[in-house]
Amino acid sequence: MGMRSTWRTLDGPTVRAVVVMCLSVLVIGASYGVTAHSAGFTWWQIVGIATVVLAGSSEFVFVGIIAAGGAPIVGALAGILVNTRNFGYGLAVGKHLRGGPGMLVRAHLINDESAAMATAERDPGRARAAFLLCGAGILVAWPLGAALGAVMGGIIASPEALGLDAAFPALLAALAIPALRERRTLLAAFVGGGVAVVLTPFTPAGLPVLGALAGFAALEATRRIGRSSKAEPTGDAEPTIHTKLPARTDFDVDAEVRR
Repeated sequence: MGMRSTWRTLDGPTVRAVVVMCLSVLVIGASYGVTAHSAGFTWWQIVGIATVVLAGSSEFVFVGIIAAGGAPIVGALAGILVNTRNFGYGLAVGKHLRGGPGMLVRAHLINDESAAMATAERDPGRARAAFLLCGAGILVAWPLGAALGAVMGGIIASPEALGLDAAFPALLAALAIPALRERRTLLAAFVGGGVAVVLTPFTPAGLPVLGALAGFAALEATRRIGRSSKAEPTGDAEPTIHTKLPARTDFDVDAEVRR
């Protein structure tokens, strides 16, 4: 499938969802930019980190540790730990990336939003197109929002006062609700959410998200159980009796000709 035909597979609602998501990410990026500016980062550092890392939660963790007086290496390691959830996203959307020289570029586009858009599509072509469109949009929206936040850093002291930190989780929840119609997906969501809730009071920020990946294990377990139950014979089927007819001899052929 060519690139043009791939883009044509996207319908209006999917494109609008990507646009809304990118606008939301731009707003959250502005919140990150304000927070990083208040922590003492320069505008070029803020934009550079946003472009290279391209992972909001990891960047917030890194900035928070630096603002609290922690060492940069500790902040970087904590950010990497939080961003290991992308391993699960890679398992979910990797089949849509294809190989080749551009594999690393496409892998850089894996994030919460692009993974959510890709996994919401049933058709592989549509999933790939939605992933690329959303990933490219986030690659533009997040650093742009970070740059705007760096500029506004001297004006807005607390982005939480405007509710900017709640916009992004609300958007992801709205995208996830339609997928919960399937029982197995709902089970995975309950298992992952339950593990994350249990871990939240006892573990550092970011680790509950990793624990939520247990939902993928529950989903895979239910799939394997379903496959094994279908493969097992029921024992009720009647045995098939094969009857072998006797071979025809030359005598039988001669008798038919005489008739």
